[in-house]
Amino acid sequence: MKMDPADPSTFNHKTARLPSGRTYHYVDEFTGPEKCRESTPVLLCLHGFPDSWYGWRYQIGPWARKGFRVVVPSMLGYGGTDKPDDAAEYTSKKLCADLVALLDVLNISQPIVVGHDWGSHTAARFALWHPDRLRALIIISVPYTPPARKYVSIESIGERFPNLRYQALFSEPRTTQVVENMLPMFLRMVFASPRATGGGFTNIEKWGQITPQEIEARPSVLTPAEYEFYLKELGKGMNGPLNYYRTTKLRYEEERDLPANLRSDLPVLFLWGTMDTTTVGPVIRKAHKFVERLQDVGLEGKGHWVLVEARELVTNHILGWLDSQCIAPREIESRHKL
Repeated sequence: MKMDPADPSTFNHKTARLPSGRTYHYVDEFTGPEKCRESTPVLLCLHGFPDSWYGWRYQIGPWARKGFRVVVPSMLGYGGTDKPDDAAEYTSKKLCADLVALLDVLNISQPIVVGHDWGSHTAARFALWHPDRLRALIIISVPYTPPARKYVSIESIGERFPNLRYQALFSEPRTTQVVENMLPMFLRMVFASPRATGGGFTNIEKWGQITPQEIEARPSVLTPAEYEFYLKELGKGMNGPLNYYRTTKLRYEEERDLPANLRSDLPVLFLWGTMDTTTVGPVIRKAHKFVERLQDVGLEGKGHWVLVEARELVTNHILGWLDSQCIAPREIESRHKL
């Protein structure tokens, strides 16, 4: 069946060459009449680390079948999208410029931008860099934080929030080779169920002390076939994905003059798993200061990979929220309720 989460080949894969010369792979799904393609609401879904367009596999079909057009790019550094070596190419300003260029190629004016993990950060920055180019914002697992007014190093962030200390390790160039050399074990650790890891990535600095047998024994949020997909997809190189963590100073320099507050009329939904230790409670509460129309919902007992762990809940909650915001394809407006 088309858009089968168990078979990545059943999705509509496309490639776009942007005016900059950069190439992006993306999935583009729409089940309505072709004449309605350019007038129907669009969900632009941005994945995080270490993920893929495939991270949205359980959402693409249900959303498309409800009448939305769903566009899911492989983010810069991943899959069939270009993979520049220079970390300077991965700042939010440049990523968002790429996304606007992709939207222009596809003749999409104002999508609903949806992000998970690093995709949430990029989606939120999209709302600052290009506030007139989105209808609504949905961020998952990573809460909104305003641009920094003072530079704070990634090491300092780890000292303040020990559960984020892994980010400093990822920011070191030497980590690329280390991760590539241990990619099978790395992916088993990253995609372990929250109950197997205490909720997130907090034990990353001790990974070298864990035996392969212990790692193999940990429950995973992935099926064996899904794990093999990620192993192949991320086996194309981990320098690009890790480069996102090497942009802290660059992002500060580019973003420091951006406004702290999102557009006052912008509807914003934030979803997170209550067992995700990378989601910091005080940051969630502080986000309300900068986001006037923010609704946040904790998913009890779920970890970081809520797109998989809570697939139906996330899929349907977002549909219901969009309907409550009067953002739905005409044929389902006022019909779909959570």
